[in-house]
Amino acid sequence: MPKSSTSRSEAGSLGAYDKRLDPEIRAFVARSSAWYPPETLTLPLERQRAIYSTMCQAFHCGTPAGVGSTDGAIDLQDRSLCIRRYSLAGHQPEATILYYHGGGFVLGGLDSHDDVCAALCDGTGYEVISVDYRLAPEHRHPAQFEDACALFDWAAQTLDRPLLLCGESAGGNLAAAVAHARRHHVRATIGQVLIYPSLAGRNEGRSYREHAEAPMLAACAMDDYRRHRFGDVPPSNDPTAAPLDDTDFSGLPPTVIVTAECDPLSSDGEAYRDRIRAAGGKAHWDEAIGLVHSFMRARKSSTRAQSACDRIVAALAALGRRDWPY
Repeated sequence: MPKSSTSRSEAGSLGAYDKRLDPEIRAFVARSSAWYPPETLTLPLERQRAIYSTMCQAFHCGTPAGVGSTDGAIDLQDRSLCIRRYSLAGHQPEATILYYHGGGFVLGGLDSHDDVCAALCDGTGYEVISVDYRLAPEHRHPAQFEDACALFDWAAQTLDRPLLLCGESAGGNLAAAVAHARRHHVRATIGQVLIYPSLAGRNEGRSYREHAEAPMLAACAMDDYRRHRFGDVPPSNDPTAAPLDDTDFSGLPPTVIVTAECDPLSSDGEAYRDRIRAAGGKAHWDEAIGLVHSFMRARKSSTRAQSACDRIVAALAALGRRDWPY
């Protein structure tokens, strides 16, 4: 597999997106496609995971100076959950971020988003805890939701500092599902930041139509991930699977959703903001113009991606201080 695609011609390669994406993002898409080609979705899942892992290693941005991590486990009645805790040397954290990785519920783990967690720790000064939740299809829904809740329950019982929720893509789904399920907990989270989250149970809404063939994530890939997660019969009206299916959006923590303009998931963020506001809560939707799904991996090579990452860090930092800057 090639280690770089900088020599690959981009002319016409992105269709209508050639004009919507700047050169830095076009180069990011080309490099991503070289490591994880679209046809990877047709390969056996074990091979998909190996390719995804290699791609994540290639895009790892390094660990900021002063950020350290330790691996551990949460012992449950029937299993153990592996976690990784990030902290900034010489700094007493004011809050803990519970982080859920992306990967369509079938890919990824503690290593796949390691540098993202380290960057969030460095930028906020907060502790970050990432969890290696069970993956589909070996473990179908609600396994991922149960593991996401188990991390929150353990942190609420074990830690004495305020808790924040954060997740990317599939992890954004899990973070929001935990916020809904634990909103009345005595240690309810004080805020959540969702990064291009998957919140709906169906390919509906403006962006699913407008960006069905978007680079980095096409709507058809969402169907594949749902089949892995749910089997042949996806649940309906189940907020543990699709937070937008909830009928009650009251009592949710202050919420910031950051989406990519060129992504079928974009309108999930818009709809989620509107539901929370309609219920009297605080929610802000930040549409990152000219960006694509998984732009966090492009933050060191794209000015726009770095700007969006900076806004994510700022949102987490503000929520951890119980500030609402919007």
